[in-house]
Amino acid sequence: MRSRYRILHPDHAHFVTATVVAWLPVFTTAARCDILIESLAHCRKTKGLRIYGWVILDSHFHGVLGAPDLSQVLADLKRHTARRLIEQLQGENCSWLLRQLRASRLAHKRESVHQVWQEGSHPQALMSDRIMEQKLEYLHNNPVKRGLVASPEHWRYSSAHEWMVGALPVLRVDHWR
Repeated sequence: MRSRYRILHPDHAHFVTATVVAWLPVFTTAARCDILIESLAHCRKTKGLRIYGWVILDSHFHGVLGAPDLSQVLADLKRHTARRLIEQLQGENCSWLLRQLRASRLAHKRESVHQVWQEGSHPQALMSDRIMEQKLEYLHNNPVKRGLVASPEHWRYSSAHEWMVGALPVLRVDHWR
């Protein structure tokens, strides 16, 4: 089923969520998370992606992102990370997860054996500073709500980590104000 969500305000930042099929726990190692980080950084450098906030959890990531053609950037990002994640999982000999990603492939996805991402990203245009702040707070607190850390900046794979004193950010954010 194709996503009915569309980016109607390309000049605004959007809150997006990209979820692994069947909510499978793909992002459980640094190597796998780094694939997504490197892809986000590449899209920033080559496709005009602006990254205002982000968090990676085991089965999904949230971002507050902007780009001249955000839909295409997200499609490219998901396609590239899917290929790299499959290669990583094959190298790790993670056969149980590869079997699940194969079984979760939608019938119309004929170009690949596996499917990593659910279709769509549910983009929500952020039309005010107040809404932007709410979404950033939500995504930064996601690991806290799940009981993974006591404070948002303690989660390494989050833009909240950038504000931790003495910590090197994994992926710097762009300033929105």
